[in-house]
Order: sequence, then C-alpha cells, then structure tokens
Amino acid sequence: MSELEQFAKAPRIWQVGALCRAIADTLEARFNPVIVRGEVGGFARATSGHCYFSLKDESGQIRCAMFRRAAGLLDFSPRDGELVEVRGRLGVYQARGELQLIVESLSRAGAGALFEQFLKLKARLEAEGLFDAARKRALPLLPRGIGVVTSLDAAALHDVVSTLQRRVPHIPVLLVPASVQGSNAPQELMQALSSLYLFAPPGSRPDSGLAAKAKKKRAASSSIVIDVILLVRGGGSMEDLWAFNDEELARTLAQSPVPIVCGVGHETDFTIADFVADLRAPTPTAAAELVAQSRELGLSLIDAAAQRLFKAARRQLEQQNQGLDLTASRLGRPSELLNHKRLRLASRAQQLQFSLHHFLQPRQQDLQRLQSSLPGIMQRGLKHQQDRLERASLRLGLLDPSLVLRRGYAWLTNSQGETLTSVRQTRPGQPLRATLADGTVDLTVAGPA
Repeated sequence: MSELEQFAKAPRIWQVGALCRAIADTLEARFNPVIVRGEVGGFARATSGHCYFSLKDESGQIRCAMFRRAAGLLDFSPRDGELVEVRGRLGVYQARGELQLIVESLSRAGAGALFEQFLKLKARLEAEGLFDAARKRALPLLPRGIGVVTSLDAAALHDVVSTLQRRVPHIPVLLVPASVQGSNAPQELMQALSSLYLFAPPGSRPDSGLAAKAKKKRAASSSIVIDVILLVRGGGSMEDLWAFNDEELARTLAQSPVPIVCGVGHETDFTIADFVADLRAPTPTAAAELVAQSRELGLSLIDAAAQRLFKAARRQLEQQNQGLDLTASRLGRPSELLNHKRLRLASRAQQLQFSLHHFLQPRQQDLQRLQSSLPGIMQRGLKHQQDRLERASLRLGLLDPSLVLRRGYAWLTNSQGETLTSVRQTRPGQPLRATLADGTVDLTVAGPA
C-alpha cells in the first residue's frame, strides 16, 4: 500500500467542538423528536425556572433539561421515583460533552395513576388519625429482642443483619421472611407482622383485638420477647414499592403492640407504611442503627452510671458522717445543752411575766373605774325604775272598773256570770245580777222596755 493510500485511510483528527456538533447533528437527523419513558431522579427546579433531572430505568439513565417555558406548562410537580413520559429532542451539551434530552413536554406515565391512588389513600388514612404524632411511640433504648420482616433475597437483609451483628450481637433477632414485591407481597407482609406480634411483651399496647389474640396464641415455652420490629426493603420504582402502599397492611401496622421502624427504599422514597410506622428510616441500614445502640455506647453508659452511683454514695456517706459528728459533739457535752435549755426557760418565763403584767394592768384600771362609778350607776338605775313604777301605777288606776261604777253605772251578768251588753240578751222573767260600786243586787227582767 502506498503512502497516499495509507494517508487516505487514516482517521480524521477532530476539534472537540466540531466533534460535539457533528454528534449533535447526527442525533438530530436520526432520532429527533423522541418520546422516552422512565423514572424521575434528582429533580430540581432552578431559580431561573429551568428544571433539571434524570430519566432512568433498570438498564440506564439520561440527563434531561426542561427550560422555563416548557416547565411553566406543567400541571403537576414531578417527584423522584415517579414514572413519566417526556417528549423532546436529543442533543449534546457542548460545554461538558454530555448527551442530554431537551424536554418539551412531560406527563405522568403508568405510575401517575398509582401516585393518585397513593395520595387518596394517604389523605383518607390521615383523616382517620393513623398518622397522628400522638400514636408514635419511642423506641426502646435496650430492646430485649428485635423482629425483622423482609425478603430472604433482599440486599436489605444483609445490611440489617450485618449492622445488628456488629452493634448488638447480644440481642436476639427474629426474622420472618415475606415477599416485598408483587401481588402477594401485602398479604405475606401482614402474616409476617402478625407472627411477630405474638412475641410482644404482655404489657404492650392493645390497639385492637389482634394483640389480645396474640397473647392467647403465644407459645409459653418461647423465651424471646420482641420489643421493636424492622420492616425493611431496598430501593426501587413506585411499582416495586407498591406493596407498602396497601391499606390493609397500613392498618396491620397501626395495630402493632410494639414500635415499628420502616426502612423501605432510599431516602427520597415514601410509602404509606412510612407514615403509619412509629419511625421512618431513610435506608434499611439506618433502620437497624436506630434500634441497635452500639455495645460500646452501652458500656460507656454503664460506666457513667457507675461513676454517678459512686459519687452519690460517697456524698451520702459524707453527709451521714457530718450528722454523726454533730450528734457526737452534742452527746459529749450534755451540761452545755442543759445550760442552754435553762437559759431558754428563764427567757420564756421572763417573757411570760412581762406579757401577763401588760395584760392585767389595763384590766385592773378598768375594774377600778367600774368600782368608783357603780354606786352612781345603781342610784340612777333605781330612780329610773321607781319613776316607771309610779307611771305604771297611775295608768293602772285609771283602768280600775270601780271608778266607773262610782259614777252610777252597773255591771249586769246572767246566772252563768256572762256580761250583758244588749237588751237582746234578756228575756222576761230572766234572773240577773247587777254589780254596783258598793255591792251586788239580784234582779228579774219584767219585760222589754
């Protein structure tokens, strides 16, 4: 081959910008416009109004940019993990040499209906009070046992077991496997949770008949006591996590006799189970860390408690020693204590004598004044009573009936001694008696006048 032929077949040397423009032209000619379906990831709205996010599925992802004009036409706010369909044009961002999709329109895809169902169920359960903060219980600091519900094939199981083994190898862990994806997952999750409820402590909260049934069914020979339950699963799309948005599963979680930590998905994933659980963890590993205080922390707490106990005991002994010294000092000098009591007794006697003198002196003066004024008071009282007696005698004399008889009047009575005041009280031949000033006269009625 000649040098000319070799030169003709040699690769072309491109300028970077020229290569990016050539690739962009190729994409424009071959693909655009395109419609792409995928999950939203890393959605962010800039202050300029532009939106930036990624579209992804299980095999890849592509960066997207949606400028302010197109973003202003959106009728919903995209969320991470939501399945959407976008229409746009492929291009190359030359400043970084990156492939990007310029989005001209965006709409919900299959997950849009699921998301609407999620919002409706969330609103209904929230209205019933299943999400109330008053229902949330604090996690036990040192649980006697930890229950775990997840799939045996889930990567979350390895993360949880590794974390618990590292931090609390002394605490028993009871695993009840269940599917975490698919149509059968909600029922299996509810059965797994109900199985763990049988190991709740007897004094746990009886939110429903489920706890009462658990107490009856629990095996007496079992020594495991579950104080907290972990419901965990790794990340995924909304469809993958849909089992944790089941209404019956939510009510089963609400009936739990012990606190439940929900660690489903990634930090940006939210399910109904997250809202019903007593605590939501951003990841399965974080859920395990929340219920597993490290052994080193426990030992440090024990050391701190021992130090506090030692200091409190020493302080108590010092106080008791001081009290003992004071008591011993008092017992060693009883004469001094007796003299002190005598001085106090003498002081009290002097105060009593002084108070008695001040109390009696005014009373004696009052008694002397009364003795000096008593004869005059008695004389004036006697004179007043004599005057009243004379006036009463005079009034009584004026009422004497004999004075009336002396003026020529007579007092007539019948044979029964009844006083007669009218001629209608007499009849011819009736015997009467007339009382005059100097005696009585018996009379007989001759007839009417």
